[in-house]
Amino acid sequence: MTDDRRSRFRDAHTDRDIAEHIPDTPQTRSPAYRLAFADEDFLCRDALRPVRLQLELLKPEMLLDEQGIESTIVLFGGARIPAPAEKEKARTKTLAELSHFYDEARDFARLMTRKALASNNRDFVVVTGGGPGVMEAGNRGAVDEGGVSIGLNIVLPHEQAPNPYVTPDLAFNFHYFAIRKMHFLMRARAICVFPGGFGTLDELFEALTLIQTGRMQRVPFLLFGRAFWEKIINWDALQDAGTISPDDLDLFRFVETAEDAAKIIENWEPAPARSDIPGR
Repeated sequence: MTDDRRSRFRDAHTDRDIAEHIPDTPQTRSPAYRLAFADEDFLCRDALRPVRLQLELLKPEMLLDEQGIESTIVLFGGARIPAPAEKEKARTKTLAELSHFYDEARDFARLMTRKALASNNRDFVVVTGGGPGVMEAGNRGAVDEGGVSIGLNIVLPHEQAPNPYVTPDLAFNFHYFAIRKMHFLMRARAICVFPGGFGTLDELFEALTLIQTGRMQRVPFLLFGRAFWEKIINWDALQDAGTISPDDLDLFRFVETAEDAAKIIENWEPAPARSDIPGR
């Protein structure tokens, strides 16, 4: 819209302010009289779900564009993995043993944030789910380097808030898991997955499926902790059964340390999306 055309219409903020200072009458008190875009009860109706989906897609997209962020480094991982200093409080012995991945995630975020700062925070910006555990470690590593990081939180039945290391202007909250996952991947320059539970597995397999089916271009897809991943997922059994092809096992790499992961990302040759699915 041109400036001339904009000048012919009052800003929505202006109309909302005017509507809030109208005479108090039975008519103006009626919910029917509220401006549609300022009526929360109306926007929360089932029939407005498509609008809410669109708003959840648009708001973070527009704000990230305004911040000039063009690419991200995605960190997925368990919320229950403690920092090493807290591992004695872990619920299980295995969680305590996995605590070193908190430090690896923090160190990896530091390395990526150095690259982000060199790009004036346009590329390699760390993004996590904004919660505790591995997510906290990723945002914390960015703070260690004096950089910014993104947190994509989700509304859950239990009370929760972004971890304190997420950059406030880049802390987002979602109602829809599907839109949240879109935002994780829309700018992804690399996908790095640390040990985790159902949520981490959901994110891992959805992202891997998009790459496998050619709906997303190849990016470094790094699984931290070979022993963990080979224990909980029998990758070879999937191949032997024929439900995936041998080429699908080349879509990801195992790494153990932050330095290993950073080296792969540094030396990555851009790869186009698949044009077909091997083995079909």
